[in-house]
Amino acid sequence: MKKFYGRRAYVQSAGVKNDMEIDGFSIAVCHEIGVELSRHRSRSFDEMKDWGDDLSGFDLVVALSPASQRQALEFTRFFHLDVEYWPILDPTGIGETREAKLAAYRQARDQIKARMIERFGEPTEDDQVK
Repeated sequence: MKKFYGRRAYVQSAGVKNDMEIDGFSIAVCHEIGVELSRHRSRSFDEMKDWGDDLSGFDLVVALSPASQRQALEFTRFFHLDVEYWPILDPTGIGETREAKLAAYRQARDQIKARMIERFGEPTEDDQVK
């Protein structure tokens, strides 16, 4: 999101759990489009609160899994925010060979990119982070 839309909006990545390293296949396929994930760390919604991110300051949560959608919808009991569920292919466990696995991860990456463009519009040169 930051790569395509820059500072047009404040964006924070979070999930239900924070106990997982970023998958090497995710790093590889995002690198192909100029998105650097090698230093990215997953963190949970709870960690966001612990680190001072006020969830009431967000307008939208985009959930990529049913579990994250359920947790985000729980927040709507306390905060005024919109929740959108984007059913994206989960590429983990798909494919026998490295190339087959990369193809599944590329498909998921491209689904996310298409949903971002559908929702937020084409990124402009002014938006894009170099």
